Amino acid sequence: MTTHRMTTHRAPKPLADPNRPVERAVTAALILAVLAGLGWIAGMIYTIAGWSV
Repeated sequence: MTTHRMTTHRAPKPLADPNRPVERAVTAALILAVLAGLGWIAGMIYTIAGWSV
């Protein structure tokens, strides 16, 4: 009877390189999304404040 052992060693994943263009694009998109969200919230506050006057 022959037993085959599966290897448990995995190659280490390379660390994320911040100079990769895809990651830069995703980071830029997230920053723009946050800025757009903050602008939307500010606009809603401005609109609601205008109703009170």
